[in-house]
Amino acid sequence: MARGEFRRRRAESRRGGRPTGLSLIPWLLLGLGALSHLVSGEAPNPWIGGLGLLAFNSLYIAVVIRAFDARTREKPLTWWLLTALGALTFGLVLGYGESWLLLFPLLGLAVGAVVRRGRKLRLIVIPLLAAVAGATFAKADWGSIGVVYGTFISILVTSAILTLDETVDQLRKTREELARSAVEKERLRFSRDLHDLLGHTLSVIVVKSEAARRLAPRDLDAALAQITDIESVGRQALTEIREAVTGYREGSLTTELDRARDLLSSAGIEPVVRQSGPPLEPQTEALLGWVVRESSTNAVRHSGATRCAIEIGGGPERVRLTVTDNGTGRSAGTDTPGSGLKGLRERLVAAGGTFTSGPLPQRGFRVTAELPVEAVESAEDEGPGTGSRSAPVSAPCSRSGPDDCP
Repeated sequence: MARGEFRRRRAESRRGGRPTGLSLIPWLLLGLGALSHLVSGEAPNPWIGGLGLLAFNSLYIAVVIRAFDARTREKPLTWWLLTALGALTFGLVLGYGESWLLLFPLLGLAVGAVVRRGRKLRLIVIPLLAAVAGATFAKADWGSIGVVYGTFISILVTSAILTLDETVDQLRKTREELARSAVEKERLRFSRDLHDLLGHTLSVIVVKSEAARRLAPRDLDAALAQITDIESVGRQALTEIREAVTGYREGSLTTELDRARDLLSSAGIEPVVRQSGPPLEPQTEALLGWVVRESSTNAVRHSGATRCAIEIGGGPERVRLTVTDNGTGRSAGTDTPGSGLKGLRERLVAAGGTFTSGPLPQRGFRVTAELPVEAVESAEDEGPGTGSRSAPVSAPCSRSGPDDCP
């Protein structure tokens, strides 16, 4: 392994506090008994034993280092190295006797690091322990049965600890991902609210400013009334932006309909509002309020219409809102993700509803939104907030002219 890779893994271990292959290397001290047997001159062919011990240490280090990297743990090379380590361990123990028995617990640590859970662990552990027991009893008396138990504990504890560590790390990553997702969702909510709030408010201000400019030369009082409305709209916009920042903006469908009627009238567009049906839940009202706000703003800014009809109705289970103008058939595009009509579609779909928009065959543009009377709770995260419950309404028509109802 390259020195840079070794340093990188050691630095990651220190930062994260997680165990690495370096954590298992100090256990090589269990092999001091074998080294002492060689140094004392009691072992036959000490040079062969020394090379075997060196090879054992090298294979052990290579296996445990690779076992702590998810990218290399399951690769064939790791399993070949582990197999070679096992064969070498049995060869050294059978060749040199009792002093080398503590190599078996080291083999157990390597096995536990590589084979951490599941059926594969059981298939390997049982035959391995049987072979360790046979080799132990062949080279030592029954008093060395602790070596078999130590090998079993080495495998079991290492596997359990590393599996638990993996689980904790996955939970930590999941928590971080959920936190990032929550931040992104809140950012999306705020960008949608800000787009819709400012788009509508600025459109109202522009329309009323143009009206004040036209009225000023011939009707100063009417122009001052328009300027007063601009001041009121600006103050209301400040309040709504503060509420949008905190996520507690409350929207009333009735209020949005009144604002849409005022905006359309100021822009010279004849408003027609029809509303019927049972009372709506606050969440449903809030979502439909956003549709009314965005659709009326688009009608003023893009349609070139002279008439805009807003109809709300439905049955006991679903409510439908349609906004239809007789303009050029153009509306705000959806090129910017999370804004305009695309943002409305995402909100309504999240609430269990549907949203369609497009030009009419002859002339005009229509927006249609359907929602359950009780919007699903998931929309609470997507929508702007909640609104107050409206009273039962059955208004056949409301226009700028009282006698113009069809």
